[in-house]
Amino acid sequence: MRFEDLDLEPEVLDGLDAMNFIEATPIQELTIPVVLEGKDIIACAQTGTGKTAAYILPLLNLIMRHKFDGDDDAVRAIIIAPTRELASQIDMQFEGFSYFMPISTLSVSGGGDGAQWDQQKRAFNKGADVIIATPGRMISHLINSKISLDSVEYLVLDEADRMLDMGFYDDIMKISKHLPSNRQTLLFSATMPPKIRTLAKNILNNPAEINVAISKPNEAIKQMAYVCYEPQKIGLVEHIFSNPIESKTIIFSSSKIKVKELAHTLKRMKYNVRAMHSDLEQSQRDEVMLDFKNGKVDILVATDIVARGIDITDIGLVINYDVPHDPEDYIHRIGRTARANAEGEAITFISEKEQDKFGKIERFLEREIEKIQIPEHLGDVPAYTPSVNEKKKKFYKRANNRKGNGFKGKKRYNSKGHNSNPHKNRGNNN
Repeated sequence: MRFEDLDLEPEVLDGLDAMNFIEATPIQELTIPVVLEGKDIIACAQTGTGKTAAYILPLLNLIMRHKFDGDDDAVRAIIIAPTRELASQIDMQFEGFSYFMPISTLSVSGGGDGAQWDQQKRAFNKGADVIIATPGRMISHLINSKISLDSVEYLVLDEADRMLDMGFYDDIMKISKHLPSNRQTLLFSATMPPKIRTLAKNILNNPAEINVAISKPNEAIKQMAYVCYEPQKIGLVEHIFSNPIESKTIIFSSSKIKVKELAHTLKRMKYNVRAMHSDLEQSQRDEVMLDFKNGKVDILVATDIVARGIDITDIGLVINYDVPHDPEDYIHRIGRTARANAEGEAITFISEKEQDKFGKIERFLEREIEKIQIPEHLGDVPAYTPSVNEKKKKFYKRANNRKGNGFKGKKRYNSKGHNSNPHKNRGNNN
């Protein structure tokens, strides 16, 4: 469907035309008419499907229709996003789409100085049509700035599943209680676990449900994996970079501690690398991302903070130093490469303890990812047996449950009478 076939104001269509947006994506085609009707929605759509525009465009349309009906100093819409980076990117998209409209927006997140706080407070009190905020910063203003949100007509929760994973459920509930009950609420999530259903039930009013199936990774991404022991991972990084890589690279790790350690190790090895994690101040994050985008940094070592909402087109390689927790995170991570019709590679390191997680990813993708032979100088590797590991995990879980009910279990002994349980006192490679 073309955007001109939707019931959008001329100013909105002018912005779309200037940005060369012609055809609506499936999530946009399904969502925009429902939002324009004034209904609450719960939408499941993966990052990269155009979901941000799916709510920005109808919100701009609704605000323009009634721009001069009420108080010019009113905050009309609140958008809650999980990270500063995503909030900033949403703000930039609002600015692009609203180029021909008298619409004011502001990104409200932490990490700045006192002047930034005062600017945010003035925006709440004197009016910005749209506020894009992180949950923690919004709560801080509600407590310390004594702001009023009585004029808010629209609430958007973007990346709702990520916010709940980050522990923001209570903050979201507190924010919603400060908003008028007759507002229109739009909830967007990449996945739809039970906790999202619970949240939707508590803050949405008879919502329409929109589902765009989670897509498989871009076919232009060449996916590969190394089966290895945990200590071998740094050697694999050295092996990969032993030949010059001309494009940008992101190395994902699941913890900020490991990100810091890995970035420090790579710096000592003379690689042009920076770390990206939630402990950095906002100014530091902006500097790191700008340097990476402009080619001043070759390798970005990051947590999942950059797995969503960061759009840099010339990333040629993604390395999963740790296997992500679920298939959706895997898709988001490797989706940073092969953007804008380019090709890219994604390499995952699978330690012995991570085989079950990677097995789930392969089952979700309905394909087996190519396993590359590890360089001989790094030594032997474990066999890749995720289904066996999964059976072991279930066995010991059942055994532990029986132990909790008084079952002591059987000890296993070798021929000399010693306890031969192979899992007793096993070293931790992590």
